Amino acid sequence: MNVALWIVACLLAAAYLLGGALKVVAPKERIAAAGPSGHWVEDFSPGGVKAIGAVEVLAAVGLVLPAVLGIAPVFVPLAAVGLVLLMAGAAAVRWRRREYRLVAVDAVYILLAAFVAWGRFGPEPFLN
Repeated sequence: MNVALWIVACLLAAAYLLGGALKVVAPKERIAAAGPSGHWVEDFSPGGVKAIGAVEVLAAVGLVLPAVLGIAPVFVPLAAVGLVLLMAGAAAVRWRRREYRLVAVDAVYILLAAFVAWGRFGPEPFLN
């Protein structure tokens, strides 16, 4: 179970680090032009998109770094809970925009982050 939690946390961290960094550095118009999965930015200001990206980068760091360093590893499941909440918001935006297939993708991210939160709060916590 511990290995599965590490794998999922690292995959989530990589995805959110890359996606969040893109949102921080790329203009809103470039994200929207990337395809249907980027059209959500039309509902947000450029600063809002960058803020969402910054939250994603911080969550990515929080999924891995505290456990690796052994400093406040309770931040790992807290970061995972934060991602569940962030992706619930993303799913709500996509639902409102009638982007139902992308809601399913968001649901997968929610389930993966919830798995990490459950696993690290429950059966496989980091013990100091």
